[in-house]
Amino acid sequence: MVHKVRKARYVGAPLLMISVNLCLFALFFIWPASIGLGYSFTSYTGVGTAPFVGLDNYERLSGDPAFWAALWRTLIYTGSVVPLTFVASLGTAYLLVSPYSKGKTIARVVFFLPWLISPIIAGVIWRWMFGENFGLVNFVLAKFGIAAVPWQSNADLSLIVVIIAATWMGTAFNMLLFIAALKNVPVSYYEAADLDGAGAWQKFRRITLPAIAPTSFIVVLLSTLHTMKEYGLFVALNAGGPGTANNLIVQYIYTTGFKRAQIGYASAASFVLLLILALIAVVQLMANRRKGA
Repeated sequence: MVHKVRKARYVGAPLLMISVNLCLFALFFIWPASIGLGYSFTSYTGVGTAPFVGLDNYERLSGDPAFWAALWRTLIYTGSVVPLTFVASLGTAYLLVSPYSKGKTIARVVFFLPWLISPIIAGVIWRWMFGENFGLVNFVLAKFGIAAVPWQSNADLSLIVVIIAATWMGTAFNMLLFIAALKNVPVSYYEAADLDGAGAWQKFRRITLPAIAPTSFIVVLLSTLHTMKEYGLFVALNAGGPGTANNLIVQYIYTTGFKRAQIGYASAASFVLLLILALIAVVQLMANRRKGA
C-alpha cells in the first residue's frame, strides 16, 4: 500500500508541475494555431464571415513572387546570421574561459549587454550608426574625405547591416551556453593531449568540439528558428527596405494580414512557415542523432 502511494506521488507530482505549462501551451499556441489553420482555408478579412475557399490560398502562395522573394531573403538572412553567431559566440566563450584572459568578469557583462536590449532599440541604435544622412559611420567617413555609403538605399548593404546587428545581438546568449559547456569539458582530456604533444588547434578540434557537440546543436537549432522569425530588428533598422527588397517572411505575413486585411491568405503563409520550421527542426534532430550514433 505504501509502495502504491509513493508511486502515485512520483507520477502525479511531475504531472502537476507541468500542468501549468501544458495549459499555457494549449492556450497560447494550440488554440491560436487551430484557429489560424481554419482561417487558412477561408478568405477571411478580419471582419464579417469567413467564406471557405479550400486550398485556394495555398495555390495563390505557390505563384506569388512576393512570397517567394520574402522566403528567399529569409533563407539568405538565416544562412548568414546562424554561422556568424555560432563562430562569434563560441570564440568569445573560448576566450572568456581561457586561463590567460584578463578582466573576464567585466567582459562577460559587456558581451551580455546586447541580449538585454530589445530588438526595436537595437535596430534604432544600428540605424543611427548606419544612417545615410545622419549615421555615425558616414560621418566618420566624411571626415576622411570618403563619400557616404548608401547603407539604407542599397538592398544588399542594408541586409548586411541587419546581419551584423543580428549577430551582435545573438552572440550574447549563445556565449553563455558555450561558457557552461566549455567549463564541463574534463581538464584531464587536455592534460593527456599535452602529454601527447597536441597543439592548440588539435585540442580544440579533437577534444573541445566533440565535447560541446550537444550545446552546439542547441545553439544552431534555436538560432535558426529565431532568425527565421525575425521581425522587430528589421522593422526598426530599415523597415524591410529599400521598398520591399528586404521584407522577410514574417514581415510579408504581417503586411498581408494586417495592412491588406487578408487574414486567410496570411494564415496560409504562416502555416507554410510553420512547416518549414518544423522540417528544419526535424532534419537537425535526425542529423544530430545520426552523428551521436
